[in-house]
Amino acid sequence: MITLRGLTKRYGDRTAVRDLTLEVPAGRVTGFLGPNGSGKSTTMRMILGLDRPTAGVALVGGRPYGALRHPLREVGALLDAKAVHPGRSARAHLVAMARSNGIAVRRVEEVLDTVGLTAVAGRRVGSFSLGMGQRLGIAGALLGDPRVVMLDEPVNGLDPDGVLWVRGLMRSLAAEGRTVFVSSHLMSEMELMADRLVVIGRGRLIADAPVAEVIAGSSRNAVRVRSPRAGDLAALLAAEGVEVVEVEGWDLVAVEVSLERVGLLCHEHGIPLYELSAREASLEEAYMELTGASVEYGAAAGIPAAGAGARAGVAAGLGAVAGR
Repeated sequence: MITLRGLTKRYGDRTAVRDLTLEVPAGRVTGFLGPNGSGKSTTMRMILGLDRPTAGVALVGGRPYGALRHPLREVGALLDAKAVHPGRSARAHLVAMARSNGIAVRRVEEVLDTVGLTAVAGRRVGSFSLGMGQRLGIAGALLGDPRVVMLDEPVNGLDPDGVLWVRGLMRSLAAEGRTVFVSSHLMSEMELMADRLVVIGRGRLIADAPVAEVIAGSSRNAVRVRSPRAGDLAALLAAEGVEVVEVEGWDLVAVEVSLERVGLLCHEHGIPLYELSAREASLEEAYMELTGASVEYGAAAGIPAAGAGARAGVAAGLGAVAGR
């Protein structure tokens, strides 16, 4: 387990991480999300003892990283896949890691096989593609057979087969009872890989919840209806404070209301239904809502934030679906 208590890091007058308190439990894949500059990398570096907190503590298994007797056997991490001597072979790099950490050299061949680099283990790392470098970094993280695995953007540069492999690997590690903490900007992949999400913005904790709960909290979830009495239903919904968005191709789209509530209203008032379906927001949409006010390096024309802009996003998104 990873535990953060009041973790804070300041660089001069800039606060990169502010009073971050959370636990990353074992047995789950925890996704770590946030815009560029939100403090994700700084947080991971403090967990690994690479940066010293200004305040608070970061613990791994109840102890600071610097107090671990055999760090590589307890925590495996990948923060920068390029942090390898380009003149060394993949095997030589891992052998050096193993010997310097008291790990049996035979473990090198095991992790090379796990990440699919056995055939190129004798090649110099400087000739590796980005994806091959990522695989080597993951091999290094797994070398000590650790109980905690921390990876920063592990699927960067991987082809679809490699992305699928990483997803399966992370989930299998969690199923073995390990703590898996993964940072990524790929929302679609995180939606498939993670069980729980930690979202930060401008160094502050925004959300710490299961993936399904984060998505369920989005205002971009909606109910779509086709009915010859859509106008009557719209009036009933409006009387209950439910917002209705007109979308071409659908008679009615209601936001922030349950499918069950709409169905019950139709039953109570004898409104015939041709179709009643739910449109669930994607993790990307939910994430954009959560972090809309925390983007530090946003472009001038961005995605609408929560509120009226989010409603416009629902209309646009559902309109596109209806037009297919």
